Amino acid sequence: MAFTSPRGRTQSSLSEINITPFVDVVLVLLIIFMLTAPILESGIEVDLPKTKTVKVVSEEKVVITLDKNQNIYVGNDLVNYHRLAVTVLGKIKGDQPIFIRCDQNVSFGAFARVVDALKQASFTNLNIVTEPLETKPGS
Repeated sequence: MAFTSPRGRTQSSLSEINITPFVDVVLVLLIIFMLTAPILESGIEVDLPKTKTVKVVSEEKVVITLDKNQNIYVGNDLVNYHRLAVTVLGKIKGDQPIFIRCDQNVSFGAFARVVDALKQASFTNLNIVTEPLETKPGS
């Protein structure tokens, strides 16, 4: 856009927006979200037992978590023990595997009750989630 000054000279105005600061802010926000997304993915902290055989799973899964206070979660939702089978039934598709994460400090009895509740509801494709055992070099 051009305009004429009182002296009769033609001048142009600065009507373009400088987008460099906008791009900088967007890139910083993108980096922040990229760094925080994996942290937010697993909301329930569980100290998993360590084993030598660990299977990596990349498919969509139903995860039941038993934390150190013996609270039961399906996904990230807190569930009553008596409603466990009904809740899992609402989330599972076909013969989809069910993964059980259990804190290593939880008594075996509490873990067995969760597995038993699932078995009574006719779920048979149950898997236990563990972490890989760290081996020392040369052993």
